[in-house]
Amino acid sequence: MKLSNKIINKLINKNISLSVIESCTGGLLTDTIIKNKGVSKIFKVGLITYSNESKSIYLNISKNIIQKYGAVSNNIADLMVSKLQKKEKSELTISTTGIAGPEGGTKNKPVGLVYIGIIYKKNKKIYKKNLKGSRRQIQKKIVEYIFAKINNLI
Repeated sequence: MKLSNKIINKLINKNISLSVIESCTGGLLTDTIIKNKGVSKIFKVGLITYSNESKSIYLNISKNIIQKYGAVSNNIADLMVSKLQKKEKSELTISTTGIAGPEGGTKNKPVGLVYIGIIYKKNKKIYKKNLKGSRRQIQKKIVEYIFAKINNLI
């Protein structure tokens, strides 16, 4: 059994509610979650706020803050996970923002740079990863990394 399936089953068995807000993973995290039988008992919402405008509209993140730090930043990953957790009141909330490529990277923010926010109960962590590979490989690595982190939390 894949780690993601084990983790989702564990969340279901422990009745731990879950909400997700994705950017660079474009729904892959939500898709991985909802493939599991019985997940409707715990899964509240999966949003894809891919554009800067959608981050402003759905999460009320100011355009000035996005311009100041950039959508791919520790600050935005933090705001994404915090604002969704506040809205949904899930015990486990996850955010992703990054540059999956193949284009869009810069010297300071290269392709493969990803920030992941995880709030479990009242404990919040923001992780920074620099990943290599194709767009799809980077997205899959992000999802695998998230489930490995959750495994250590619950």
